[in-house]
Amino acid sequence: MAARHVVLLALPGVQLLDLAGPLEVFDAATRVLTAIGDDRPGYRTTVTGPQREVVTASGLPLVTTSMSRVRGPIDTLMVGGALDFPKRRFDPTLLRWFRRRAAASRRVASVCSGAFVLAQAGLLQGRRATTHWLATDELRRQYPDTQVDEDALHVEDDGVFTSAGVTAGIDLALALVESDLGHEISLRTARLLVMFLHRPGGQSQFSAALTRPPARHEAVRRVQSAVLEQPGGDHRVPTMARHAGMSPRHFARVFTEQTQETPARFVQRVRLERAQQLLEDQAASMDEVAQQVGFGSSETMRRTFVRAMGVSPGAYQARFRSRAS
Repeated sequence: MAARHVVLLALPGVQLLDLAGPLEVFDAATRVLTAIGDDRPGYRTTVTGPQREVVTASGLPLVTTSMSRVRGPIDTLMVGGALDFPKRRFDPTLLRWFRRRAAASRRVASVCSGAFVLAQAGLLQGRRATTHWLATDELRRQYPDTQVDEDALHVEDDGVFTSAGVTAGIDLALALVESDLGHEISLRTARLLVMFLHRPGGQSQFSAALTRPPARHEAVRRVQSAVLEQPGGDHRVPTMARHAGMSPRHFARVFTEQTQETPARFVQRVRLERAQQLLEDQAASMDEVAQQVGFGSSETMRRTFVRAMGVSPGAYQARFRSRAS
């Protein structure tokens, strides 16, 4: 059987790892199949671009195959990102080529701000998507018809895959390998690359402590630290306001101004992150985790998980633990 053809589009200024990471995953998966005598089709890859030589963001030039020479069926069409993609307007001829080849591909994917190529090509309209955390607000602003998930590492919507920044493209590629060839081949591929098992797509791009800029106000920082140190504590707004020495109304206003999110949203994200850690590291029951992190009940935790990550806590735990076994 013919190998699955993966075409990676390299545009000027692309971040090298956006392309090289997935490229190495697909190559490693093919080598794994050969090593174990598995005769299922692996992958063959083509790096294409609008010119013969594309210079990456780090200055390393890539020699590419001309876009006009990419012929035949494409299994996976993937594009990497660059820091200026959120502001770049891509050539209409390139976008027409991308739309035409995407329509004939089994699936389409972007890494990092490559999502803006998909969006300009009209492929994200009405779909759920993600991108680098620095660009999620801009993607949402420019394309209000796209449901932007600012926390996920990678998401899929009807055959269109998008991932967060840079190394998340490796997680996405491993997820595609697992979809094609199963968990065992994905696991062997990760081991061959000497990397940790790939992270589920619903995991946050960053911890709650890093996602937003640190508060300048000392009292707000003190409250944030208390929540991070003890997520299961009493973190209602009146309680946090007393800790900060402010009225609840004034505290909520200052906290939101300092962190760009409400106190309740911050507490929920911290509790969700801690629940993920417990579900990943322990065989704890849903009730135990919910109580420990401050959700109160397993049903409250379940609703929060489904709303924020698209999966239930039980499904999340089963998925992670199956990869850790």
